[in-house]
Amino acid sequence: MKNMKSTTTYSTKSGFEIKEMNAETRKVKMYLAKFDNMDSDGDIIRKGAFKKSIQEHGPNSASNRKIAFLRHHDWQQPIGKFLELTEDDYGLLAVAEMGRSSLAEDAWKDYEDGIIREHSIGFQYMKDKIKFIEDDNLPMGGYWEVTEVKLYEGSAVTFGANDMTNVIAVMKSEEKETFLNQLTLSFNNTLKALVERRESSEGAFEYEMKLKYINSQLVQLATTESKNHSVKTEPLLKETGFDWLSVVSKINV
Repeated sequence: MKNMKSTTTYSTKSGFEIKEMNAETRKVKMYLAKFDNMDSDGDIIRKGAFKKSIQEHGPNSASNRKIAFLRHHDWQQPIGKFLELTEDDYGLLAVAEMGRSSLAEDAWKDYEDGIIREHSIGFQYMKDKIKFIEDDNLPMGGYWEVTEVKLYEGSAVTFGANDMTNVIAVMKSEEKETFLNQLTLSFNNTLKALVERRESSEGAFEYEMKLKYINSQLVQLATTESKNHSVKTEPLLKETGFDWLSVVSKINV
């Protein structure tokens, strides 16, 4: 039996192909997820998993915190907005309209040049909506059936989120240390900004989401290093002057 997946952390998962691009309207049609297909995380997402998120935070909802369209899961890099989010028999289908910012312009050029080829979702597993189905015929001894998630955003990415673990795995020791220091600095800066925003009650949500994502990258790095102790993550993180694990738990990321 596999260890239960965390239902309190920010997770990312690779999306699928771009279906259509329209240069005149600057709209992109894409699949963000595929149903009934076991991915590299051992997950099989079922149709209906995104239904509640779309109803509560989709393009046609009354929410002021709609599901975001970002670049590389960065909440400081919105590149447009979703006009449509629907589930069909294949997967989660999205239509997005690019914005007019310089970030959006750069992203559109990357679409045209074929640099952006994939998409990825930022989400959270839901307690009691994920279970491990045992199957001795599968390499993992089974799979995780996911019937509902909390969808936060869809991102245009250079490579899919599931590939990040593989990228970390082949990093040299000094590259991992540099990556860790970058993440830690970003965590510090984001945490400081979050505290400031919470005091004024403005813009806190975006910083909370960014903190969730940075934490997920730190967890990926720590998980990789559990098999290779060439980078000592804990001492480096302690040098930042705060217990980041404690902070994460307190703000429920």
